[in-house]
Amino acid sequence: MLRPSRRGEKGAAVVDVVLVLLVLLPLVLGILQLALVLHVRNTLASAAAEGARHAAVAGSSAPAGRAKVQELVDGALSQDFVRSVTVRPALVGGAPGYETVVEADVGLLGIGGTSIHVRVSGHAIAEQGSVQR
Repeated sequence: MLRPSRRGEKGAAVVDVVLVLLVLLPLVLGILQLALVLHVRNTLASAAAEGARHAAVAGSSAPAGRAKVQELVDGALSQDFVRSVTVRPALVGGAPGYETVVEADVGLLGIGGTSIHVRVSGHAIAEQGSVQR
């Protein structure tokens, strides 16, 4: 009994893998980029809020809040992400307090190239007598 030749399908698996990778690879890389941006944003938001709370404690100041933000960012991320950290006195819900603004640029998968700008802020009402203008 003679079997029909399967020469027409030779190499079809390689073509199938390439076609599937053309769809899946950008999808996976996009998900990884989104995860990185969200991680950086959430970490910076937490550091900004903590920096504002640290500055708002009686006997503390805006430079102390800024130092706290830098310390938290250094412990969780590369300092290369952060563009600027600003801690300044501000009204928070009509009460004196501090506002912390952190700006960062997140490159493609953290390696550079086109970057996504992230800006987060944190606010805290100051304890009695702690706001220094």
